[in-house]
Amino acid sequence: MAKRLFAEFFGTFWLVLGGCGSAVLAAAFPQLGIGFAGVALAFGLTVVTMAYAVGHISGGHFNPAVTLGLYASGRTPASDVIPYIVAQVIGGVVAGAVLFLIASGKAGFDATASGFASNGYGDHSPGGYSMVAALIAEVVLSAMFLIVINGSTDERAPKGFAPLAIGLALTLIHLISIPVTNTSVNPARSTGVALFQGTWALQQLWLFWAAPLVGGVAGGVIYRFLLAAPDAARTATTPAVPGAPA
Repeated sequence: MAKRLFAEFFGTFWLVLGGCGSAVLAAAFPQLGIGFAGVALAFGLTVVTMAYAVGHISGGHFNPAVTLGLYASGRTPASDVIPYIVAQVIGGVVAGAVLFLIASGKAGFDATASGFASNGYGDHSPGGYSMVAALIAEVVLSAMFLIVINGSTDERAPKGFAPLAIGLALTLIHLISIPVTNTSVNPARSTGVALFQGTWALQQLWLFWAAPLVGGVAGGVIYRFLLAAPDAARTATTPAVPGAPA
């Protein structure tokens, strides 16, 4: 269990540092910024690289919504849910702290004023989208993410490609929803930067816990009862790399 929790910590740390770091440090870099597409790709790459690096140890969740969704689909035991989520949130917060220290090395940096890659709705949505729009986007996209994760790690799926499918799904999710909420679908990612933004991001953080968790459970239940093979439900940690030990 200790090794699995460290794997979840490091995987979530890398996701937040890589994804949010690209948004804070490189998205609007003078003249050569990577923009929304670059940030979306960065988030996808973090999942691909860590799924291959440590997915065989912990299953490669890196996201409380994924852990809860895989529990709902019968692929993760109840005993893993709370420890995994704690490790993921700690990883996200540590990554937020490291990113804050790096970003603070530039004169004039202000995490509160810049938003620090935080998720938001209404006045704090990149495109000015309402709370209802943000809620719908986060629930639906989290559900679809869990369907992709369950499907790509299904025993009937092609072997060895799950990390690529999952990473590409996360990239697509960001391409869709960065203008709406700055894309969460991951409460640990949202928490890791909201703590350092410190004002409106903390006030709106509830939505970026509630919506991904609801969507994750919905996606897990949909796959379990509508798409999985009759004997596919099992109580085990789902490996991000098929064939890896649970």
